[in-house]
Amino acid sequence: MVKIGDIELGAFPLLLAPMEDVSDPPFRALCKKHGADVMYTEFISSEGLIRDAAKSVKKLDIFEYERPVGIQIFGGNIDSLREAAEITERVNPDIIDINYGCPVKKVVCKDAGAGILKDIPRMVSMTKEIVDAVNKPVTVKTRLGWDEDSKHIVDAAERLQDIGIKAISIHGRTRKQMYKGDADWSLIAAVKNNPRMHIPVFGNGDVTSPEIAAEKKEKYGVDGIMIGRASIGNPWFFNQVKHFMKTGEHLEKPTIKQRIDVAREHLLMSVEWKGEKLGILEMRRHYANYFKGIPDFKPHRMKLVTMDSLADLLEELENIESIFSSISYTF
Repeated sequence: MVKIGDIELGAFPLLLAPMEDVSDPPFRALCKKHGADVMYTEFISSEGLIRDAAKSVKKLDIFEYERPVGIQIFGGNIDSLREAAEITERVNPDIIDINYGCPVKKVVCKDAGAGILKDIPRMVSMTKEIVDAVNKPVTVKTRLGWDEDSKHIVDAAERLQDIGIKAISIHGRTRKQMYKGDADWSLIAAVKNNPRMHIPVFGNGDVTSPEIAAEKKEKYGVDGIMIGRASIGNPWFFNQVKHFMKTGEHLEKPTIKQRIDVAREHLLMSVEWKGEKLGILEMRRHYANYFKGIPDFKPHRMKLVTMDSLADLLEELENIESIFSSISYTF
């Protein structure tokens, strides 16, 4: 049984990765419904939280049905990060996660996200401040290092464990790689196989099929897998992985009708939570994956990503169902 603190997660948990403008409550609800074991929110700016910025505060919304859920925060200023952690604890998440992995320039230039990987002692001291400030389990998501010459993750993970974090998720790339090249899971395994490590070690990066997930589990011995981009427009992925690991066989892929039903459910929840304008806008990133592999779908996808009326979108989804659901496709 894998545990974060006292939270039981099952024998081999699958975690939904925190993804900006993706891992919001509507998407988390669908992933939970389709097999995800642990939810993580979009990352939240510590500076935004302490200044009561509406966008940051909105991201604190969590719901009972998605537990266990972790709220992820980021920042480069320890006072702000500590205060943000205390604000976060008040909404009663199960876990508080610190982002030390985001590689984008606007985050890194503030010594936040993966920017901290240039200074591991500071990373450790900042984390200790958060661990000491809150009563919730603190976890960390990070990368192998800043670049090829500074892959200090084995030492960093041990030091973070020693100051009190309860789990670590590691993306198998450096900050310099961004999302290019292949994720290196051998160093994730080196963290897991360090005889001094006793907290859960979760691997992340390039898990794009149930077979790859099973291979990562067997080859690298991680305690669980954090799944990110493979789940976008594809919340079924979690159950597909679980089924394959249990049986060695593939679940039947969702039918076109099932895809449409879930896309519609996602759209309606998005509009309910964010309002019609923003809900429609942020839903657009999901359509390509919801309908990936359907021949001659491009004209319909273009409509879905350009319409700005909920009524029109719902009508177009009905139109798609009437056109495609009677046709048998092998994806």
